[in-house]
Amino acid sequence: MSFTVTAHKSARRFTYQHASLLNALDQGMSLIAAGMGHVLIADGNGLARTPADLCRHLFGGHGAESARVLEARIEGLPRAA
Repeated sequence: MSFTVTAHKSARRFTYQHASLLNALDQGMSLIAAGMGHVLIADGNGLARTPADLCRHLFGGHGAESARVLEARIEGLPRAA
């Protein structure tokens, strides 16, 4: 899937394409840190979120159930040798 990161600075609009959601999120956070405004990350279906909303959606959540889900995801990742 493709992800589009957009940001505004003064009257200019910047657009970046990424194949990875995490790379798009990293780009979005970097643009905010650089002082850009109206930073959004859109997926291939056109759903756009701010980097903060996307972080909450991916990594947020409360309670033991969210912790178990995150732990299960981490357990499924390949480990470095």
